[in-house]
Amino acid sequence: MMHFVKMHGLGNDYVYMDGFSTALPTGDAALKRLAAAVSDRHRGIGSDGLILILPSSVADIRMRMFNSDGSEAEMCGNGIRCVGRYALTRGLISRSDPSVETGAGIRRLEIAENADMITVDMGEPEWLPAKIPLNLSLAEGEDFIRRPLRVDGRSWEVTCLSVGNPHAVLFLPDIAGLDLERLGPLFEHHPLFPRRVNTEFIHVRSPESLDMRVWERGAGETRACGTGAGAAAVAAMRCGLAARKVRMNLPGGPLDIEWRADNHIFMTGEAVTVFEGDWPYSG
Repeated sequence: MMHFVKMHGLGNDYVYMDGFSTALPTGDAALKRLAAAVSDRHRGIGSDGLILILPSSVADIRMRMFNSDGSEAEMCGNGIRCVGRYALTRGLISRSDPSVETGAGIRRLEIAENADMITVDMGEPEWLPAKIPLNLSLAEGEDFIRRPLRVDGRSWEVTCLSVGNPHAVLFLPDIAGLDLERLGPLFEHHPLFPRRVNTEFIHVRSPESLDMRVWERGAGETRACGTGAGAAAVAAMRCGLAARKVRMNLPGGPLDIEWRADNHIFMTGEAVTVFEGDWPYSG
């Protein structure tokens, strides 16, 4: 039996397992099978994926994130906030500004006194196509800002960047009527993106308020995506559509994003515990 806690940030829900106190399967193949099994909303616990909380030799704590299809991702903005809350309230860390090792590098948190609201330093955005990465050769220093991309028989204006994982951002007059079940996979698996891509569909209400829907690679449409909110916010800022501090309105609730003068993206939002239990793992 493996103990788990289910947590969510704005409805972006994950199953969390603590490698400090729980014997976890060894080997990536076994972990991918576990992630797919626990994430199943009909036969498992039900979640957008699995996040492991582990010791680290380079930070206060480490997280590994697996999508609901079993694929491993570099980073999760909503997930890392829940990792921070779990680690602090369970005594795995003692400081309210811990560092967290992720597949996208080390990230630092600022945890409120009640641990409900957490700010994450998401690091710096990366705009160069080779670093996102994109299957595209551009002149040195050129980026993929508001460029055309043909998907589903039409040309879309897309801005691409990485915030530790790859994102494609679209600014549209209407996002409520989009058929993301059909469109999302077409963007995710487009040949431009060798590691697939998270796609954010954005409606700009005002320079301080943006609405967002997201298709996450390996998980489908989710109620929130922290890295996606950060990517979409700075894309809007880079395109002259938003102020340096905005509220991102997602189906699961709001996230506050600030792109500070040091080029770092800071995200503030909730981290909520839902329930906990034991999972009967059989390999």
